[in-house]
Amino acid sequence: MKYKGYFIDLHKISFHNIFSVSVTLLSTFVVLIPNQYKMKKIYLMLFMVVSVGLYAQDTIDINNLDNDEITGFKLYPNPAIADVVYVTTQQNSLKEIRVYDVFGELVLTDKLSAKALNISRLSPGVYVVQVTENNKSITRKLVVK
Repeated sequence: MKYKGYFIDLHKISFHNIFSVSVTLLSTFVVLIPNQYKMKKIYLMLFMVVSVGLYAQDTIDINNLDNDEITGFKLYPNPAIADVVYVTTQQNSLKEIRVYDVFGELVLTDKLSAKALNISRLSPGVYVVQVTENNKSITRKLVVK
């Protein structure tokens, strides 16, 4: 393809590698943009390509995570059919339970020293259960049928 005396080779675009596509498109834009705007557009495109590339490669070291979750946590039966679900942990000490609906509204709070949580007031749907025990907390999804 020829544009204003420049040859643009569209066959160099490789869809197997996003970076090569970005560089090829960037070089195509450089040819098509008038000289006075060339550098601003180049810097903008490079900034966008580098930003997306860096954002997509964010890594987490799973060996150095602070583990503030409750060990041995179980919430069953899930999905819940009856009016009771059981919340167990390794320590089974006093637990503070908060249940939120899909809109984020608090619909149930309870403090449990036993394992059984009464959910008879909950209508069928999906809920988020937050359990706090000994300054550690865990959040799980609960489906009520």
